[in-house]
Amino acid sequence: MKEIRAFIKENGVLLFDGGMGTFYASRNRTSHRDCEWANLSAPGEIEAIHRAYLDAGCRAIKTNTYGANRQNFPVSDCAAIIREGWLIARRAAGDEAYVFADIGPIDARDDTDLLEEYHFIVDQFLSLGARHFLFETIGTDLYLHEIAEHIKAADPDAFVLVSFAAQPDGFTRDGRLIGELCRGAAEDAYIDAVGLNCVSGGRQMVELMNKIGPINGLFSVMPNAGYPTVRGNRTYYDGDPGYFASQIAIMHARGAQIIGGCCGTTPQHIGSAAKAIRAPAPVLIDYPAQKRDRVGAALRPDPFWDALCDGARKPFAVELDPPEGAEVSGFMTGARELRDGGADMITVADCPIARARMDSSLMVCKIKRELGMNVMPHMTCRDRNLNATQALLLGLCAEGVNNVLLVTGDPVPAASRDEVKSVYNFNSRKLIKFVSSMNEAVLPAPFHIFAALNVNARNFAIQLDLAKKKEENGADGFLTQPILTDEALENLKLARKMLKGKILGGIMPIVSQRNALFINSEIAGISVDEKIIALYENADRAKGEELAVEISAAMARRMAPYVDGYFLITPFSRTGLIIRIMERIRSEARQ
Repeated sequence: MKEIRAFIKENGVLLFDGGMGTFYASRNRTSHRDCEWANLSAPGEIEAIHRAYLDAGCRAIKTNTYGANRQNFPVSDCAAIIREGWLIARRAAGDEAYVFADIGPIDARDDTDLLEEYHFIVDQFLSLGARHFLFETIGTDLYLHEIAEHIKAADPDAFVLVSFAAQPDGFTRDGRLIGELCRGAAEDAYIDAVGLNCVSGGRQMVELMNKIGPINGLFSVMPNAGYPTVRGNRTYYDGDPGYFASQIAIMHARGAQIIGGCCGTTPQHIGSAAKAIRAPAPVLIDYPAQKRDRVGAALRPDPFWDALCDGARKPFAVELDPPEGAEVSGFMTGARELRDGGADMITVADCPIARARMDSSLMVCKIKRELGMNVMPHMTCRDRNLNATQALLLGLCAEGVNNVLLVTGDPVPAASRDEVKSVYNFNSRKLIKFVSSMNEAVLPAPFHIFAALNVNARNFAIQLDLAKKKEENGADGFLTQPILTDEALENLKLARKMLKGKILGGIMPIVSQRNALFINSEIAGISVDEKIIALYENADRAKGEELAVEISAAMARRMAPYVDGYFLITPFSRTGLIIRIMERIRSEARQ
């Protein structure tokens, strides 16, 4: 066939096929998750589906390998699925259509796994002779440049298409803004075309194109066939092919030169699209992006942040654990005492050690309204998906909350996992990037984003590297784990040299030897010096609290040159002890 770029230039459009997985599921009354296995178990059925799309008029088909990676299949099975998927598509396409190696998103365990997995899949396809590659339903640009460069090193004339998936509001599953991703990929010399697919239907994808604006180079659109419905535990797309085609025609008229369909799009949808793009261009209707009032973004007062930046004094942020039940009077009494005792901010943990407590965001809003205090909720990646996280952040912004602490969150204990499921749409770095993107594009008043810094880590170099990545993603500052050893203090000094953000040094009062031993043995991320533990031997409650004040104040003195403020963790709701420690630190600072 003609070289693909020349084909697109000559014809003005390249029409792809539709949603293999959903069409396969509807024909075989099974789950779309079984689709890739069918390359091995039912190759004739997969070839028949390719042929149906080709007969409908498409001139590019995707291999049935969307989910073929080693996270989903054993290595030998994965290689066989890719090989057979390629051979089936090549047989079906013959000389009448281009075949694209289809590579979907990979839920890798970490960034290194992700790049390695991309290399494995791409090299499988390259060895089979693939020259056209589609990375689809992607939520991030992580390693796309590197893998596209790898493809072009093997075949300089290869064609690389990157297609991102975004919610109608313009955010991907990784919390990235779709316009930022598309523009970045379009500027990459190793990527030939960029675009959108999945999640959104035709009308929503038209609106996303509006949000993105003009893109240099080839642009691709592959919307879903409308909105999914669930009947009898199966997902259906009932979008009308004629309506789908009308939206395709609009996107083509707006400049999309690569066109196809994603979930729910059948050969009938593609056939209707083929006719629509050959018809006269439609009258374009503008769907303007929703305007958001961001006036006054820099005017919202934030005394805590101002104190961190001013440097005249070091403000106190004090953590309180939220109530375990629905009774809040004791919690609010403690917060009021801390306010009157000089705390600059109350922070509230988010279901610590993965056990359900009162919601941290609701609690900080209550404190802010009733006590007039500056507040900061902890937000974990563990318990909320993308939509829930965004909804919560919008509510916090409306309530006037200025600061958030974003952390991965403690894992659910093994015995609870059958009943309590973790929801990790993000890691902490991705969540930081998501909130930073919301700051830029959505929120009328941006959050100051804080992250955790584990100065007690055995390999602190790894933690420091993660902290730098958090800063790159938008973190403004860090709250350290409690510093109760010389090693942790040395790590803090190094962090001060290497990081740009504000640092709040962690102080956790030790109230007894039993308390210290428990922390050392059972609380991840916190270490207590053996010399400190020895001081508490045979100490009663009063003596334990005296030692807590002395040790905490001494550690505050030692860390003072390297921090912008202090982060105090309240033990066993003993707010009076925290107030004594704050008074002692302030008194020594005045001397």
